[in-house]
Amino acid sequence: MARFLIAAAHKSSGKTVISTGLAGALTARGMVVQCFKKGPDYIDPMWLAAASVRPCYNLDYNTMDADEFTAVMVDRTANADVAMIEANKGLFDGVALDGNDSNAAVAIATQTPVILVIDTNGMTRGIAPLLMGYQAFDPKVNIAGIILNKVGGPRHESKLRAAVAEYTDIPVVGAVGRNAALDIGERHLGLTTPTETSHLDSKIETLSKIVGEAVDLDLLIEIAKTAPDLHVALPTRPALTFHGLRIAVARDRGFGFYYSDDLEAFQAMGAELIYFDATRDQSLPKADGVFIGGGFPETQMEALEKNHALRSDIKSKLNAGLPCYAECGGLMYLCNSMEWNGERRQMCGVIDADSMMCTRPQGRGYAKYTATNAHPWGADATEHQAHEFHYARLENISGNLKFARNVTRGAGIDGRRDGIVIHNVMAGFIHLRNSKSNPWVERFLGFVQRVKSTQ
Repeated sequence: MARFLIAAAHKSSGKTVISTGLAGALTARGMVVQCFKKGPDYIDPMWLAAASVRPCYNLDYNTMDADEFTAVMVDRTANADVAMIEANKGLFDGVALDGNDSNAAVAIATQTPVILVIDTNGMTRGIAPLLMGYQAFDPKVNIAGIILNKVGGPRHESKLRAAVAEYTDIPVVGAVGRNAALDIGERHLGLTTPTETSHLDSKIETLSKIVGEAVDLDLLIEIAKTAPDLHVALPTRPALTFHGLRIAVARDRGFGFYYSDDLEAFQAMGAELIYFDATRDQSLPKADGVFIGGGFPETQMEALEKNHALRSDIKSKLNAGLPCYAECGGLMYLCNSMEWNGERRQMCGVIDADSMMCTRPQGRGYAKYTATNAHPWGADATEHQAHEFHYARLENISGNLKFARNVTRGAGIDGRRDGIVIHNVMAGFIHLRNSKSNPWVERFLGFVQRVKSTQ
């Protein structure tokens, strides 16, 4: 399995632009490119998926061990020509001081050569000690090439190349100049998403052309082919236990934070996913359960409010007992109202609380929780690992609400609890990832099946 890992010395070095451009350029060559993203991220994988024209999968030490995500890599690249992993933050960054959850740890565990993207703005000869330090810091990491990024011009590039050649043995795989056409755009939760980008196809084409012409793609593939074969037990295919269950999933400009393999887990167990647009569709599709993920509902709250027919249908059906799981933006949508930038809009009114977007994060990073006796999918004493990243908080919360989670790390809804339970609805700020240690998709489907069998 030919593969490489795109990393950087620090965040905001342009990794996602470079990775998206490479995925698009290699795909345009006729190659099947399988992309992966390290860590709990939704937006970067959307760009990588758009460029490679196939789902992107996350590799996350927080919810998976090395054997599990290595198995995911091997399984998902069975019919691909090359695999690309995009790191998060810097190569050696992670939560653990010893780096056992860092991007470097992923590279070591999967025996993947690293292509280091260096933001060269304001740098010439100083690139040499930086690279020498990165090589010496952990010799087990194979830094097999570098891409010079944000290069100021031919003279700047020649100085950088000379310093790299004089002091290191790392090949320069490419040099990408400063170019406004490479800008994707950022906002309060990171990069803008592909669904919000006008003329997406032309944007991907532009990124692919600029990056593809600036990088020696033949050399990159040669480096990727030096990765040794991986030998790991592949995951067993689940039985079609929930064949016939239909799950309605909100997917539009406001809701789009879903892990590809989580959605695939629904289908692998026999459930059918029916997508709906909360800004346009007038009613929920016929379904046995509902899944409303995170996203940017605040940017679409006018359209969400105007779609009174759907809001009314959701409220009526959830109040009547239709099972629903909602994460973050989904939680906000189910509340009485949503407020952002001084503007308040009416939402579904299933949960007796109001959501408000703040200027600073209210919950950010890895989270841990245990399930309470109120959890509709079943109580569980195990401490589960998850993550959260929200600028929203809830206000005017009814004192009669029940909570499914006791938060042992993170913010949740009120610093101690998360997962509001009402009827057969469970909604919280914490994002789950389906894994061996927390097979939440199977638990949710089991709950949906039990509810259906009693009707």
